[in-house]
Amino acid sequence: MMSGMNALPLRLPPGPVDLTSIRTDETPGFEGDKAAGERALAGLGPELSELQERLFAERTAGSSRRLLLVLQGMDTSGKGGILRHTVGLMDPQGVKITAFKAPIEEELAHDFLWRIRRAVPEPGYIGVFDRSHYEDVLIARVHQLADPGEIERRYPAINEFESELAEAGTVIVKCMLHISAEEQKKRLLARLDDPKKYWKFSPGDIDERARWAAYREAYEIALERTNTEAAPWHVVPSDRKWYRNLAVAGLVLETLRRMDPVWPPPAFDVEEQRARLLNEDPVS
Repeated sequence: MMSGMNALPLRLPPGPVDLTSIRTDETPGFEGDKAAGERALAGLGPELSELQERLFAERTAGSSRRLLLVLQGMDTSGKGGILRHTVGLMDPQGVKITAFKAPIEEELAHDFLWRIRRAVPEPGYIGVFDRSHYEDVLIARVHQLADPGEIERRYPAINEFESELAEAGTVIVKCMLHISAEEQKKRLLARLDDPKKYWKFSPGDIDERARWAAYREAYEIALERTNTEAAPWHVVPSDRKWYRNLAVAGLVLETLRRMDPVWPPPAFDVEEQRARLLNEDPVS
């Protein structure tokens, strides 16, 4: 994936999922401290930027390929941090970020995937889902926002949807940002200790912590049942913010390397256009 790091430890193997067996404070695949990790992340910037530009350029030659990064995790797990420090390494003109909030009335009048389909990135783009269609089998399950039968229907519907995306040229990178309850508590307290971060805090965050076990179970079920070959899950230990950012950047970079986008050939005679430009006299 990069010098000193390997993505394989992050990919979730098929079968039952037990999140309690996956450490949240480790740095699998990377040997180094925070300073080394931050340097490594910065070092990925030039290659990430070039590969993204090549993907963006490919669309002008009719390529249908695109990349979709799905970020899921408990509150304070770091979705915003990834947007700033990892996605921020790339040219914003080729990135489409969608932050899914509670569905509005119009969205509730349609199938749960309706609003998701509308946000799928166009060819050439890197799309980022800050939360996603998985909310409809996570918070919906924990808070019983839909009938159990409807929740059950959604798992295969998600798999079918993601399979359709893959067949149409979308490469999907799904990351579950895995933090501990103790680390979340520290991050929430940090928001209460800093007036500049009050706006990030909601009293409901504490209410949701009381449902930690229910959310863990909902995640385990969702991860197990939607961990497909077309769209596999990666569990990213996220207690260490610097490692989280580096790991997701590495996964995106590894994916772009596999896609290997190429600069499109010219649709014109280069030498002819060069001669025209050299011989022009726009002043006369």
